[in-house]
Amino acid sequence: MCLIASSSSLIFLAQGIIGTGSGLGTFLLKVLEDEFPEVYRFVTSIYPSGEDDVITSPYNSILAMKELNEHADCVLPIDNQSLFDIISKIDLMVNSGKLSTTIKPKSLVTSSAGALKKQHQKPFDAMNNIVANLLLNLTSSARFEGSLNMDLNEISMNLVPFPQLHYLVSSLTPLYTLADVNIPTRRLDQMFSDAFSKDHQLIRADPKHSLYLACALMVRGNVQVSDLRRNIERLKPSLQFISWNQEGWKTSLCSVPPVGHSHSLLALANNTCVKPTFMELRERFMRLYKKKAHLHHYLQIEGMEESCFMEAVSSLSALIEEYNQLDATRSMPVEDLPRLSVAV
Repeated sequence: MCLIASSSSLIFLAQGIIGTGSGLGTFLLKVLEDEFPEVYRFVTSIYPSGEDDVITSPYNSILAMKELNEHADCVLPIDNQSLFDIISKIDLMVNSGKLSTTIKPKSLVTSSAGALKKQHQKPFDAMNNIVANLLLNLTSSARFEGSLNMDLNEISMNLVPFPQLHYLVSSLTPLYTLADVNIPTRRLDQMFSDAFSKDHQLIRADPKHSLYLACALMVRGNVQVSDLRRNIERLKPSLQFISWNQEGWKTSLCSVPPVGHSHSLLALANNTCVKPTFMELRERFMRLYKKKAHLHHYLQIEGMEESCFMEAVSSLSALIEEYNQLDATRSMPVEDLPRLSVAV
């Protein structure tokens, strides 16, 4: 299924990269590029888990990735397994009565509609709610007023230093729907800390132990610029930014909070922690492709040749190599660039 939201400067495309979503979604992406070449194309792409029940999902995913590399301006990868783990963890805490300070009962995520009724049943509604809240927070600056609003095209301009490296790791906090109206500063600071925790990432990744190219913080609610700056300075020592972009932060403050919250935070990180997801996808692809398993289903389609698969995996391998080269710079010292002196 694909959902397209458009404006004069932006097009959103939400798709899976398995099954119908991969083929139809990437086809629409190419059509949109042809029809609206000046418009930014953002894609929220759902990646399959290792337990996916579609046996050919590695083929579909690799083929879709090639099109995302070539035709999207920004891609927000979301891992089905990560969403499932988040919901399972919330449900476990609700049922055990051990709720943390950032999770509330009776929310859309933890309600009977969202919580796991049985451990083997996947809570698709609750998983979709998380993705929907991601999109709502992402577009809040375009829909509401704020003291430090951000045009969405600034995300691509500030977070994507190289054309191919346009995959942004997203994290969302809080993960519940109902909250206290008055949250003290301690809780506000905890929200910023949670955004960089691996438990709040929408793919299975740990950005704090990987290399940042850039990071955007999109805050909603009654939060001051001073709160934003204080938390950035507090967190900077624990985060490793690439040597040539030590101040690679982009911030947004929207004064309208989400329903049921006093404030919320969406973090978007261009971070090398996305690389293991791509490597795992390539490994699953190669296990099938080496045996030529199920390949005949694709080769029966007009215009589809075996070379398409090799081109797709080569495209992904080139992307992984770019991340490897960036990771190799982690030990490089940060250059203290000279500043211009002004004669008085």
